[in-house]
Amino acid sequence: MLAGFFSGLFGIGGGILVVPALVVLLKLDQRQAVGTSLLAILPAATISAISYGLSGSVDLGLGAVLAVGAVVGAQFGSWLLERISRRAAQWVFVAFIVVMIVELVVVVPDRAAQFAWNAPAVVGLVVLGLVAGTLSAILGVGGGGVVVPVLMVWFGLGDLIAKGASLVMMLPGVISGLIGNARRGNVFVKAGLLVGLGSLFTGPLGAWVAHLIPAQLGAWLFAGFLLFIGFTMVRQALRPASLGTERSADEVDPPQ
Repeated sequence: MLAGFFSGLFGIGGGILVVPALVVLLKLDQRQAVGTSLLAILPAATISAISYGLSGSVDLGLGAVLAVGAVVGAQFGSWLLERISRRAAQWVFVAFIVVMIVELVVVVPDRAAQFAWNAPAVVGLVVLGLVAGTLSAILGVGGGGVVVPVLMVWFGLGDLIAKGASLVMMLPGVISGLIGNARRGNVFVKAGLLVGLGSLFTGPLGAWVAHLIPAQLGAWLFAGFLLFIGFTMVRQALRPASLGTERSADEVDPPQ
């Protein structure tokens, strides 16, 4: 229920909450937790996307272009994972989060803003999707934490359209990752369905709250969410990792 609410409120999948919870509550290893979380967050992301769509806050074209970049970026990130330092990538992501938090605090989102469809803007969307998919594969963070603030700050879109596009973008990646993990036996179906069932009730509630609160407050709340992600990432980067732990963390498919 918690993951579903935050999915609707922030336009994310919720894997950053579901994965550690499955590890703690069910004692799953990281690989199994990630695979199960994909099943769990699929209903959350789907019902939240539908809720945004019913409120007129989903631009399917915007989400589709982002999805193309994200799918390609995820494959590139999987290839890059074995060739760069994961810890260095974590610190780069933390630096990005710091910049986004500062800009989200001062920016005033315009919910009436429309995306200007032109060649440079489309190229920018594809690049954004590539970056989101790459970081998702390397760090196991959801693409929404990258896409939503960039759409708001650098593309000038309102918070609702940005969150709706993020939810549409992540659905193909979640489905693809779920199929792959199911084939490898990393999905605990009962646990995933139970978590997903809870999210069906709270995803629309989170989307309703997102539409109810002012745009400025929505931006500040998302900045707080990024602060939480950044704190989690810093803690992981500072934690001494054994070879076995680092390998286990790097070999899994990331949550969306």
